[in-house]
Amino acid sequence: MASVKVLLMEEKINKAGEAPVYLRIIKDRKPKYISIGLRVKPQDWNSDLGRVKKSHPKMAHTNAYLSAKLAEADATALDMQRESKFVSPVQIKNTIMGQSSESFLKYFEKHLHTLEKTGKISSLTKAAAVFSKLKVFLGTSDLLFDEVTVSFLKQYEDYLHDELGNSVNTIHSNLKIFRKLINDAIREDLFSVARDPFRKFKLKLEKTTKSYLSEDELEALWTLPLKEGLKLWHHRNLFVFAAYAGGLRISDLLQLRWSNFSGTHIRITMQKTNDAVSVKVPNRALEILQLYRHDGGKPSDYIFPFLHTYVDYTDPRALHRVISSATAYANKNLKIIAERAGIEKHISFHSSRHTFATRALTKGVAIELVSKLMGHHSINTTQIYAKIVNEKLDQAMDAFN
Repeated sequence: MASVKVLLMEEKINKAGEAPVYLRIIKDRKPKYISIGLRVKPQDWNSDLGRVKKSHPKMAHTNAYLSAKLAEADATALDMQRESKFVSPVQIKNTIMGQSSESFLKYFEKHLHTLEKTGKISSLTKAAAVFSKLKVFLGTSDLLFDEVTVSFLKQYEDYLHDELGNSVNTIHSNLKIFRKLINDAIREDLFSVARDPFRKFKLKLEKTTKSYLSEDELEALWTLPLKEGLKLWHHRNLFVFAAYAGGLRISDLLQLRWSNFSGTHIRITMQKTNDAVSVKVPNRALEILQLYRHDGGKPSDYIFPFLHTYVDYTDPRALHRVISSATAYANKNLKIIAERAGIEKHISFHSSRHTFATRALTKGVAIELVSKLMGHHSINTTQIYAKIVNEKLDQAMDAFN
């Protein structure tokens, strides 16, 4: 519960010997102060009662004013705490004073609208889920930028873990969006870098195993006898193609048209990052493309038979649903294919990206080039694969022990 008290700030005494009177609001051991536009001489102040003494020339009027201000602040704090799980002293102060700093919640909403307008539906879906959890936590309360503090982040982290049962890595994904919004606001001069809570609050992340195929496993997958034309056959081809052709994401592969293929290179704008990339197609991937080359085909035709040229995919939400459904189907079939090929690993289509990265680094491709091909905005992401390769080299050297 918040507590409100009337204080005389004697350290701010003026030349006339008068000090300002403030309301002090304490919530979660954090104080905020509100000036109520009144000055009193220290000798006329009763600090125990938070009122003026009889020696004050307007004792009755002044004390009535102080009582009214205190009652108003108490009532405001109580009402706000009834309506919301999270109320900060900053918010109580701003409500009493009729002021407001920039709303983090409204800024978050604008971010969601931007994602929708730009057609980034996958990012929108994830961010909207994070926003919904935050809204439930806050109740009817707003959240101001000034309130996104280290203390708030710890409180929200505990809520995600203890009440919602979110894993460490799920919490990391949630709070990473908070960090992005704070950084965006700093760039837009809506928030001071000095107040960035993520300078002190460090996101936690548990190490996960990247599932990738070795050279032998990838070859076993490719040489597995499958009946041509079946979905299993198509999904195997798609996976192997990605593992050779730059580790392209399935969302980009499904939308590949023959117009994206020059005869030697695949040139696309990645859906997730909006980055243009040109990938020289290796022989094995060229071999796969030849399986789908037909007489009478048009440049506008999709290379892989999962999307159809006669269907309108201009609605980003509809396209996202189709790609999500196709990805789920591919992942289901990949489990069957891996089992038939004798691969004792749990793989998904994303494993093709991991496979490409580890193979490329093992073959000596510079990490900067691998990072560029895969559309990573930070080389730190690619360095995860470099660590995997180094561990493989260490294991190889153990053979000499």
